[in-house]
Amino acid sequence: MTPKADESRSFAVAKKPPMPIRRTRSEQLHAEALKLFPGGVNSPVRAFRSVGGTPLFFVRGEGAEVVDADGNRFIDLCHSWGPLILGHAHPAVVEAITRTAAKGSTFGAPTEEENLLAAFVMERIPFVQRMRFVSSGTEAVMSAIRLARGATKRDLIIKFDGCYHGHFDSLLVNAGSGLATLGTSSSAGVPEALAQLTIVVPLNDEAALEAAFATYGDRIAGAIIEPVPANNGLLLQEHTFLRKLRTLCTAHGTVLIFDEVISGFRVGFAGSFCTNGIVPDLVTYGKIIGGGMPVGAYGGRADLMRHIAPEGPVYQAGTLSGNPVAMAAGLAQLTTCAQPGFYTELERRTRMLCDAVNTHARSKGHAYHIDHIGSIFWGFFARGEHIRSASGIDPASMRSYAKLHAALLERGVYAAPSGYEVGFLSAAHTHAHVEHVAAAWCDALDAVL
Repeated sequence: MTPKADESRSFAVAKKPPMPIRRTRSEQLHAEALKLFPGGVNSPVRAFRSVGGTPLFFVRGEGAEVVDADGNRFIDLCHSWGPLILGHAHPAVVEAITRTAAKGSTFGAPTEEENLLAAFVMERIPFVQRMRFVSSGTEAVMSAIRLARGATKRDLIIKFDGCYHGHFDSLLVNAGSGLATLGTSSSAGVPEALAQLTIVVPLNDEAALEAAFATYGDRIAGAIIEPVPANNGLLLQEHTFLRKLRTLCTAHGTVLIFDEVISGFRVGFAGSFCTNGIVPDLVTYGKIIGGGMPVGAYGGRADLMRHIAPEGPVYQAGTLSGNPVAMAAGLAQLTTCAQPGFYTELERRTRMLCDAVNTHARSKGHAYHIDHIGSIFWGFFARGEHIRSASGIDPASMRSYAKLHAALLERGVYAAPSGYEVGFLSAAHTHAHVEHVAAAWCDALDAVL
């Protein structure tokens, strides 16, 4: 992508009149869905409970834009929660999917596509010495946790309050009442006895982290963290905290697991390593690695990965693991991502958007800020440039976000239907797209605040 000559200029705040969106067909489809699925959806956040109104049913995606069942067109800031870093229906990805599917959609047996994608990743991320493909980010995390326990012959796991790692029982837990406590289940169906095998520590709190290792160090199999926490707001951690975690894990023989399901191949090809230089023992991937298809992966040190069956005693399997269509889609997408300058340009456009909105918010005195890293961004209703822990998010601000979400829809912008979720730019977002979103966001903020 070559920047245009005028892209360094500031965005003007264009007052675009809001247009009520049509929902007739989406409402019909939602009424049908309510008879088929719990809450009418197959994943809770899609229900629009956090922002109100009927969820939109999409029928088509084109580059940076989506079209719903009523013909409303939006600039998409979700991109299926991050995996579509090239945009919707990218020609190279579509061609790879159709070409591969024409030869057979699944075999439940080895294919060359698995080798090609794994080799492409491992050649560019040296600390991934062996890897295993699965079908989702949750499955990747579940497998990495089992591996940590199997390799160390310990039971306890450390996670961090504000990080989400999928709907895996051991990690669907909340913090207890102390600085470093055994967890309590946060979902019905998760036994308390299982939840109490997980220690929950606040993010960005070195004292609590040290207390956890001082108390439980010789029992901790693994510590798992999103090095770029992006599932409960964008809670960027200070480098010293992540470095302390690496040091403590090494000292106690604990497996350090980086959950890069969102940040992997998004903030740089090697994920958070591109920004913090810290090497985990294991890493989990998802989203982008599948090119929009259901794919996850975990990998890391060869000595740890040798514990996985059939080479070792830690069992993990999956009929659709390494599915050739998904492998081909992932390779097509990552081939583009690996091109020189790809991430620099994507970050530049994201910074332009955030700077435009932040400048406007300051000029108007709005208590609002958008933080970002790479092409991930998140806005919050408070003063200051960063929120680093879940406790720093004011639940009451979600009422303001619901109004902002509705105002953005009326201005042709589709943002996440939850104020705790982050947004994403893709390579398909042009300067014109970014300019439209910036103007719409500023106008929507004025309307809400």
